[in-house]
Amino acid sequence: MIKRELSAEILRLSEFFPVVALTGPRQSGKTTLCKNIFPNYHHIDLDDVSLRSQIANSPKDFLKQYSSGLVIDEAQVYPDLFSYIKVIVDEIPASKFVLTGSNNFALMEKITQSLAGRASMLNLLPLSLAEIQNRVNEDTNILLLNGGYPAVWSKNIPAYDFIRNYYNTYIERNVRQLLNVKNMNKFQIFMRLCAECTGTEFKATALSGEVGVSYHTVQKWLSILEASFVVFRLPPFYKNISKRLVKTPKIYFYDTALVCFLLSIENSQQLNTHPLRGAVFENFVVLEFLKKRFNEGKMSNLYFYRDHSQREIDLLQEQGDKYNAYEIKSAKSFHPDFMNNLKFLKNLLGDKLIRTQLIYDGETEIQSQENGTCNFRNIDFKSMRE
Repeated sequence: MIKRELSAEILRLSEFFPVVALTGPRQSGKTTLCKNIFPNYHHIDLDDVSLRSQIANSPKDFLKQYSSGLVIDEAQVYPDLFSYIKVIVDEIPASKFVLTGSNNFALMEKITQSLAGRASMLNLLPLSLAEIQNRVNEDTNILLLNGGYPAVWSKNIPAYDFIRNYYNTYIERNVRQLLNVKNMNKFQIFMRLCAECTGTEFKATALSGEVGVSYHTVQKWLSILEASFVVFRLPPFYKNISKRLVKTPKIYFYDTALVCFLLSIENSQQLNTHPLRGAVFENFVVLEFLKKRFNEGKMSNLYFYRDHSQREIDLLQEQGDKYNAYEIKSAKSFHPDFMNNLKFLKNLLGDKLIRTQLIYDGETEIQSQENGTCNFRNIDFKSMRE
């Protein structure tokens, strides 16, 4: 069992709310985590059709029977149950329920409809670098290829084998059913193009032309991939400043092993020479920041900066009315030019920008009054919050 950073927040919130809802990708460890931190709770999986049929005979009685502690996996597949949970927690204030799900939109919709004020929402993503740090002796390429799915690290399943099975059994089957995709070839092309767009602005019109589907179809496909924790969009910095800013979000994946799979990268040698290695590295670092926020039970506070003169800063982190800014480079050697855009943003935002840092794949760390550098393995999240 790999200790998950979200454990403390789940336990804390369970003291205040009768229902804790835990969403995240399939295979990210939600069930294992719940069994570990709630060993005395009864656990059920609503993917089991026969179990759903049994509960349907008398759902309120079933929930009452286990109201002192019940974990319900894939709760969104039985939407009628949420109304019964509301009734139980209102009748029995000491009730404790944990709901897990891999479809964020479906679970959120049911909670806001039936359990508003009674449930706390959390997200569990694949393993963060901090969670696997004591297992990591490999070089950067292996980290990017392995991604963060627990089975890869705890069961030593080769990452390519795991991701190939994950893609074939979950994304192509389950997501395709949600989308009602009739032309699987076009959907596969769409997935590969999304991987090729990692770390760039997501332009649905351009993708629709390449895939051969409508703009609205591309937007629908992307929304389902977001709801299923396959991809996420990083919004652009939007403040009203003198520069004209882009308004299109960038796209990233919730796991770099899947990016590599979709790019047909099978080993470290192929990744090392691949023209998109920098994008995969950037995805990994941005994802680390997002995992840190979610593991603290917080929403994302992350953006990127790009203006119409094509000046770009990879990551801006909002801290009240202040900001931290980070440039991400996959290079192993430092070059002073890496800091140019950070200096530009410092001049633009002035005292609003309280921290600038280059995060790269090299070992040399430089600290100055204005800027600093660090290896991506040594990101000091604690000091970033101060």
